[in-house]
Amino acid sequence: MKKSYYEYLITNRHGETVDPVPFIVITGSTWLLCLSFGPLYLDLFGIPWTQGLFTCAILAVVASSWAYRRFVWTVDPAVQDSLPAGIRFHRLCLGGVIFGTILIILAFIAAVMIA
Repeated sequence: MKKSYYEYLITNRHGETVDPVPFIVITGSTWLLCLSFGPLYLDLFGIPWTQGLFTCAILAVVASSWAYRRFVWTVDPAVQDSLPAGIRFHRLCLGGVIFGTILIILAFIAAVMIA
């Protein structure tokens, strides 16, 4: 028999099923950004590659732990389902603006350090 989508969901601290997609997206994005850009930025400040890579890996582990706690362990599925789509879309747009602003600031810092 074929498993349904809901059998692949993980549970929170109360045993309720939680959608793992937000956690996977945040964790994957964190690891991607930390390990691809982090050592390069730290190299601009004179930190060796091995130390920069280790620092970025530690940062990614901490961010992944936060994401697990926020999106899996403490989430309440009843509250998550009751939020209107407009509020969720607003949060998504706000997160995109904040993320883009951080990347632009990091690009300016890198440009100043190179020049």
